[in-house]
Amino acid sequence: MDKYVIQGDTIEKESHQGIIDKSPFIAWIHNISLNQQKYIKSRISKMNLGHDVRYIIFIYDNPDCSQEDLVNMFGQSKGNIAKALRKLEDDGFIKREINPENRRKYMLNTTQKGNNLVPKIRQVSKDWEKEVGITDNDYELKERIKEIAINGMKLIE
Repeated sequence: MDKYVIQGDTIEKESHQGIIDKSPFIAWIHNISLNQQKYIKSRISKMNLGHDVRYIIFIYDNPDCSQEDLVNMFGQSKGNIAKALRKLEDDGFIKREINPENRRKYMLNTTQKGNNLVPKIRQVSKDWEKEVGITDNDYELKERIKEIAINGMKLIE
């Protein structure tokens, strides 16, 4: 049975998880991201990582990156990133080393434990993509979304 909600002066059909069909595009993108993170977390729950797995993957894919790189990519505060990195370091997934070119910054890298985890996370992510209907044929769509994300980052630089 369809469910309806009042939006201003109109009545609109409600869709899954309370998201209204006429929601802004960005709300749908946010929903996709959150649901993928929930799916991944449910598959690796024994590691108690949650959203922090995305930081491990980013560090793995970008050796010697900085905390600032994570802040820029994920739009999180420096404090939230620092807290997450501290936990990942304490849990043995990443290591921080002083950047010899700028002693006030750290270079981030995954440890062997982090290196071993990334392929598992990637497989869970691929499983999620398959389940939601993302295929290899969606290459152009993925590239366009990346382009939009990069343009958005440039706007706030």
